[in-house]
Amino acid sequence: MAQNDIQTVSTGQDKLMLVLAVAFAIGGAVAYQILSAEDFFVRLGVVLLGVVLAVGSFLLSQTGKRFVGFAKDSVNEAKRVVWPTRKEGTQMTGVVFVFVLVMSVYLLLVDKTLEWVFYDLILGWTI
Repeated sequence: MAQNDIQTVSTGQDKLMLVLAVAFAIGGAVAYQILSAEDFFVRLGVVLLGVVLAVGSFLLSQTGKRFVGFAKDSVNEAKRVVWPTRKEGTQMTGVVFVFVLVMSVYLLLVDKTLEWVFYDLILGWTI
């Protein structure tokens, strides 16, 4: 039997925090529209407040904590990557350009050969 890798929100508090996060985000967007007569910076402040509250409540949930842990692991993994030097990067870019050029010429030759075979030899058409 295969293991179930799907993680679900299990606690009521966790569900509440996620619902609050969504509510804060939607509330900020709705308040922006409701306050259309107000100054732009007031409306922007309301949206930013909604976003900050949404992110804060998300990060306080278990899902948010798992996300932060995943992000930290991803950053640590990216630090371990051995990046190519400038010379290696330039050489590999050159190899890609040469390959694309060779494939372009090859496909042009195949296309023109098939065009010649079908239209000139088989059908007798001239283009």
